[in-house]
Amino acid sequence: MRICHVITRLIVGGAQENTLLTCRGLAERGHQVVLIAGPQTGAEGSLWNAARECGCEVVEVKALRRRVRPLKDLVAIGSLGRLFERLRPDVVHTHSSKAGILGRWAAVRARVPVIVHTIHGMSFNRTQSAPVRALYRFLERRAARSTHAIVTVADAMIVQALESRIAPANRFVTIRSGMETSRFVPDRQARERVRAKWGVSDDEVVVGTIARLFENKGYEEILAAMPHAVSREGRLKFVWIGDGIRRSDYERKLQALGLQDRVKMVGLISPEAIPEHVNGFDIILHASRWEGLPRAIVQGLLMGLPAISFDNDGAPEVVLPGETGVLVPFGQTEGLAKAIVELARAPELRHRLGARGRELCLKLFDWRRMVDDLEALYVRLAKAST
Repeated sequence: MRICHVITRLIVGGAQENTLLTCRGLAERGHQVVLIAGPQTGAEGSLWNAARECGCEVVEVKALRRRVRPLKDLVAIGSLGRLFERLRPDVVHTHSSKAGILGRWAAVRARVPVIVHTIHGMSFNRTQSAPVRALYRFLERRAARSTHAIVTVADAMIVQALESRIAPANRFVTIRSGMETSRFVPDRQARERVRAKWGVSDDEVVVGTIARLFENKGYEEILAAMPHAVSREGRLKFVWIGDGIRRSDYERKLQALGLQDRVKMVGLISPEAIPEHVNGFDIILHASRWEGLPRAIVQGLLMGLPAISFDNDGAPEVVLPGETGVLVPFGQTEGLAKAIVELARAPELRHRLGARGRELCLKLFDWRRMVDDLEALYVRLAKAST
């Protein structure tokens, strides 16, 4: 099959990693795969080199940008439409909200037989104003009319989409965001190596977070929870993996709280380096205000760590209270602090929760299973379109 994947940006992020693995897996199976994305912008890192190595053709559309700019967006639709007319794909599969809207409109104009979209996280969410949410709901409904299947990375996304009347229930399917699970292997030597680099002793408890240093990723809530947690458990250390435009703001807040020595900011690292670093954690903490199903939580669970998360979006599908971690009511920073302290003081509980989480995620999140399911979906839709 000729398959085009379209995503807004190839930054270091979950949706992008998911898309690259999908393209790689489909190309390995003999499909002709083209990956289309807008230019690299921002401080979130780039996956363009990784994209060029995944076995597919990679095309940049300069007008495809994250910010809403009506004139550039019209140019992007035209560019995508001309690409589709030239490539004549059997399937166009879009990712992320901006590329999802523009890419699907362009695919309709180019008469692409099968159009698929993946919701990695809802384009309208609790962090936006009511008018913005209403606009995105309207755009998603319009784009969904010509979408043959909408893939979600968590069941929660289907529930939210149905509540917003985006499309009929039979248009949705959950396909978990796959990862190279074989790379996530607990390693004692790696643990010692990375903790020595961070200046953390073996008896200290490291609470790790993997997320862009950006608003809505939960750092404000973590900062609010830290003073109470540290005052109750002196062995706590925090490691933040990621970078972004809010880094200097968070550094100032840590300084004001007198907690700058409690946090190690690792900065941006490549996806390949994640397993090595996660070996150094004792707990994975993710407090994002909105997300599909956070890859960081799954990565921590794959490494045998217990997880702490707010009970929003797809997190409850892998953070199972009493089985794999602790769920905290959304926004309750005192609950985050309590969960951190309780797990920090209970090494046997951490081990039990982490072992169950690893077992669960090894079954659900292998990337080849994701590719199997997507390929089967394309074949089914292609047959139905003839």
